[in-house]
Amino acid sequence: MSVDRLAAPISVDVAIVGAGVSGAFMAHELSKTHSVAVLDRRPPLMGSTVASTALLQWEIDLPLTELAKKIGPQKAKRAYLRSRRAVDALKQVVAEERIACGLKDKSSLYLAGDQHGHRALEAEAAARAEIGLDSRYLGPGALRERFGVERTGAVVSSGSASGDPARLAAGLLRRARANGARIWSPVEVLQAVSDPDGVTLLTDADHAVRAKSVVFCSGYEFPRGVPTPGLDVISTWAMASTPRQRCPAWLRNMLVWEASDPYLYMRMSGDGRLIVGGEDEASPVAHSDKAKLKRKCRTLAAELRRLLPHVAFEIDYAWAGAFGQSTTGLPRIGPVPGMEHTWAVMGFGGNGITYSVIAAQIVAAEVRGEGDADADLYRT
Repeated sequence: MSVDRLAAPISVDVAIVGAGVSGAFMAHELSKTHSVAVLDRRPPLMGSTVASTALLQWEIDLPLTELAKKIGPQKAKRAYLRSRRAVDALKQVVAEERIACGLKDKSSLYLAGDQHGHRALEAEAAARAEIGLDSRYLGPGALRERFGVERTGAVVSSGSASGDPARLAAGLLRRARANGARIWSPVEVLQAVSDPDGVTLLTDADHAVRAKSVVFCSGYEFPRGVPTPGLDVISTWAMASTPRQRCPAWLRNMLVWEASDPYLYMRMSGDGRLIVGGEDEASPVAHSDKAKLKRKCRTLAAELRRLLPHVAFEIDYAWAGAFGQSTTGLPRIGPVPGMEHTWAVMGFGGNGITYSVIAAQIVAAEVRGEGDADADLYRT
């Protein structure tokens, strides 16, 4: 990925802080109509993007029936339908821009667990179907016959996908550069100061960046002077098998996750690796414990054996990372409180790449002076 060194002050229409997948979608969209600078203190793609397991789902961590209790039935419906459209939009961008990222259509298998049992999942499938989403409930007999899985029930839904998040982000950044965007790295934004005409970013390169608008796509790393809403940062773990892992044939076309806490999820990669993750902990630093990584992998492997006893998993590599969690499973996308011309994108929950698409759509519309009918869903 070609980058520039910040050797002099610059002025642009839009400065995007963060060169991960959220910043890449934002740059791809805004570079169509504005001059864009992407800034990152690391090389591009080296933040949380490389740790993503890339389950490109429209399903939200909180079931539709539960989300409706928190934000109301109409808002919950809008949130689910917007996520569904976002996955379709992602697929369209990849096709139109010819981004080689191993994108593959997949369905999802949502298994009953200790948080939501078979009755809750039966109601969930019915609620999704009622608003036009392709979801079907499977009882224990049908689940055993079709997938060989012993659970009290599950929801099968179509319309999701998987892919390589680093190649996706790299492809988007290359297209943005073709539109005139420039990527400046390494450069750390130390402070942001807004005024009625725009925003000045002070950097560790001793050169300022002046922009009419600024979008922070920097995960949970914000510079001085930028207020952030309360958030819960937690730790998560994942592991990947060796290539050409022997698995049931149906798993090649399915994303699997469960309604448990902590939960297990898995998918197959394009080179035949089985990627398994979960075991989240409510700690922003636990993921840095190398000894805990080994323990978590043992736990994940044991959970996998319970679910798919005939799969002999051989770990090739494992990793851990931090991500945000909200009570609704929805991200925060919107203006930074108390700062003019400034937006923040904070992707909560397990389907962060889907939220990156939504963020690019909403923020780009607002930067252009337009609006988005669903922006209110992501302001809390």
